Amino acid sequence: MRNLKEIKDLYNKNELKVRELIDFYLKKIEEWEPFIHAFLTVPYEEIEKQINELEKKPKDLPLYGIPIAIKDNILTKNIRTTCASKILENFIPPYDATIIRRLKDNGAIIIGKTNLDEFAMGSSTENSAFGPTKNPWDIERVPGGSSGGSAACVSAGEIPVSIGSDTGGSIRLPASFTGVIGLKPTYGLVSRYGLVAFASSLDQIGPFGRRVEDVASILQVIAGHDPMDSTSSPYEIPDYFENLGKSVKGWKVGFPEELWQKGVSEEVLKVLDRSFDVFKDLGVEIVKISLPSVEYALSVYYIIATSEASSNLARYDGVKYGYREEVEDLISMYKNTRGHGFGSEVKRRIILGTYALSAGYYDAYYLKATKVRNLIRREFEEAFKKVDIIVSPTSPILPFKLGEKISDPLQMYLTDIMTIPVNLAGIPAISMPAGFYNNLPVGIQFMSTFFSENRLLQFAYAYQEMMDFSDKYPTLPQKERA
Repeated sequence: MRNLKEIKDLYNKNELKVRELIDFYLKKIEEWEPFIHAFLTVPYEEIEKQINELEKKPKDLPLYGIPIAIKDNILTKNIRTTCASKILENFIPPYDATIIRRLKDNGAIIIGKTNLDEFAMGSSTENSAFGPTKNPWDIERVPGGSSGGSAACVSAGEIPVSIGSDTGGSIRLPASFTGVIGLKPTYGLVSRYGLVAFASSLDQIGPFGRRVEDVASILQVIAGHDPMDSTSSPYEIPDYFENLGKSVKGWKVGFPEELWQKGVSEEVLKVLDRSFDVFKDLGVEIVKISLPSVEYALSVYYIIATSEASSNLARYDGVKYGYREEVEDLISMYKNTRGHGFGSEVKRRIILGTYALSAGYYDAYYLKATKVRNLIRREFEEAFKKVDIIVSPTSPILPFKLGEKISDPLQMYLTDIMTIPVNLAGIPAISMPAGFYNNLPVGIQFMSTFFSENRLLQFAYAYQEMMDFSDKYPTLPQKERA
């Protein structure tokens, strides 16, 4: 089964039962998990309850009987939510995030919670307190991050679709590294209520899938205004399927030189060269554009993101909930709880953010960063007056080996250099599989203007029809079969 439509057709013809499909994917999870560690929790009892509840619902629900995996920084009632951190290791939320409620209401079954970099801080999923996730295409390499678990489980065929979150590329980078599709929607299109905050002005929830249609199916359900989220947009949600399959002939595609010159490896460029032949076949016009301020995007991001993280993570003090060190006095309890509960990358970012917000440095760092962020946003707005889509590599490099960059934070941060500008601007972007280099996936990133997911999906679908990798799966390691 390659896509959600095939699953729904089998349900409608009574050729497949929900329990049979769930058992099929649970078996896939059992086969792959010893090697890739994509899941932190598979709640068998809750899965059984969801199946029983679904039997009372109509089959015409958009996601009826579709199993979906959820990044473990999104709250799920009665299912452990850890953020891959010791500080929340045993936290069981008393309510569902808005997107979880919407998925369930539309027939989806939550099959498990996926691994991530602790509190979504990282680009490799090596910063998890519960061990790294590995890339299904090469288990000696990383799957990207921070949504590495959500990408890896779709890539390996453990699940057809999943949900991740994207603060600086955390959906698109792992999508690129694992050979699947990852969509980061416009900021405010999908409710963040129930998403454990990393950087509130940057975080956005989005789907992973193998086909553009599957990604559109999930977005159709989770998008929309939510009064529980003050940043949620009242934008009216269109039909995300209405433009799929329509021609993109005559469209103008922007080629920003700044995003093709930032240390992009020869291996990545070699794979992406083929995409320009696809653009030519699609009848689109390649237009050179300039986004000069993206040169500062990485610096701006790591000031704004760490500052907001410093504020958001202040709540984990051992008093209200989560991990607590029992000591004699309050100050020691704070210090020991946070010192032992947080991992090194989280502590690094808290320290950086606290410094940037401190008296005497706020104007020099945080305030200046917000001004440059506005400049980046305006440059994108101007660019989209000239072009329909902007294209860039998703990552400047191939998936790297486990341990290769974990001891060098700056090199790790540079991995997100192509994706970060999108979050700063708040625009939507999608990473599509563009090919392979020595059996390692390479992704290409398409960007569009605010709330133009319809346009973005139309272009991505046209590209997919020319470059479809949805039926290409990694091989289960031989020693696992023995």
